[in-house]
Amino acid sequence: MAGGVFAGQPAAQWGTGGYGVMKFVIFCEGYTERAVMGDLLARWLNPQVTRKVGFKRVRFDGWQQLVKDTPLKAAMHLKEPDILGVVSLLDLYGPTFYPAHLSSAEERRMWGMAEMRRRVNHERYRHHFAVHEVEAWLLAQPDILPVPVKNKLPGKAAQPETVNFNEPPAKLLHRLYSEVLHKDYKKIVEGTKLFSRLNSETVYLKCPAFKALADDLLALCPQDILVQR
Repeated sequence: MAGGVFAGQPAAQWGTGGYGVMKFVIFCEGYTERAVMGDLLARWLNPQVTRKVGFKRVRFDGWQQLVKDTPLKAAMHLKEPDILGVVSLLDLYGPTFYPAHLSSAEERRMWGMAEMRRRVNHERYRHHFAVHEVEAWLLAQPDILPVPVKNKLPGKAAQPETVNFNEPPAKLLHRLYSEVLHKDYKKIVEGTKLFSRLNSETVYLKCPAFKALADDLLALCPQDILVQR
């Protein structure tokens, strides 16, 4: 089911899973993230477990609302039955709540993860960042991009999380789509299509921050449903 959107209220939407299914709640800051995150994470997690795990995505109105409302909303969702955990996700590029003396991506990422966990203070809550935006995950598999865009990717895109604050991944895609395709890169249109084709294991292997998120999901699953390897 999909929740309605009301002024000042997060919007909830079901992905893989439903009532009676063990599930995670994913807090995200935008429409694209809400549209794609459940299926992407399910494609990675469900081969690792013996019972299907679902994902409920909750959209907030930007990073400020997510940071402000996560403690209350996480506590609420963690009281629901069958909830394995709550994970909030932000782009590293964009938020400004980091201390001024932290300038590197890793410093901001580590501080933000610890700060959000401190605010929520629950053993089944985690916070993660897409470094530097979720579009970095698309760069992990350039073959899904239009060929003219793929051919124009800078060398650093081979390590997607190094596409940084100077020209973060979404801005890079906007520029390349404009230059070689003469059209806009529309996150909710092109982005959703690209994410549907994305191999989650490829992202896991190329993007350490995504790997940390995926590993946390697996760690929050009951031991008795883990696939024995």
